[in-house]
Amino acid sequence: MGKLRIAVFASGSGSNFQAVADAVRGGRLEAELALLVSDRPQSKVVERAKQAEVPVFAFSPKAYDSREAYETEILQLLREKEIDLIVLAGYMRILTPVLVEPFYGRMINVHPSLLPAFPGIKGIAQALEYGVKVTGVTVHYVDGGLDSGPIIAQRALEIREDDTVESLTERVHAAEHELLPLAIGWIAEGRVTLEGRLVRISEASEAQTAKAAE
Repeated sequence: MGKLRIAVFASGSGSNFQAVADAVRGGRLEAELALLVSDRPQSKVVERAKQAEVPVFAFSPKAYDSREAYETEILQLLREKEIDLIVLAGYMRILTPVLVEPFYGRMINVHPSLLPAFPGIKGIAQALEYGVKVTGVTVHYVDGGLDSGPIIAQRALEIREDDTVESLTERVHAAEHELLPLAIGWIAEGRVTLEGRLVRISEASEAQTAKAAE
């Protein structure tokens, strides 16, 4: 079996894309970053992908009649490139069943809160506004709902009394950059099993443990 072939979907600066690319390049992640998909051709993440020599599919949604139309084209490309796993990393488009159904169990998302709390696009600000004392990061499977899929991994962060949206965002993003490559690595190693809503992570083999210690 060859390396896990990954497609990252992103819309903005691409810091999580960069974290994955750095983990692959540094040998910490045994996978192949085979494609970037972006709905914003002028975004920073497209520049990052080109610098990393990762193939890019950047499109303008307005050029298509519907979401299903551009997702059908993306699906064909994913199949042509034999993509094993889709990683949503700041992709700001709602997905339709065109992509979700064929890739269920093979599509993950990183979200800046401890789900199921604060789903949606303003999870960091909502956590501060609500006054919770702990927030964090979640990596989960995508099921077509709003950040509602089975949870693979989470990392908690204490909210400090002097935190602002900016300071908390910085710490949340740092946690994302660590947790996302880690979760992808578990999948690449075949350690993740999805059973309904329950995700089981098996222990690393001796060979995997030795590799991680190198």
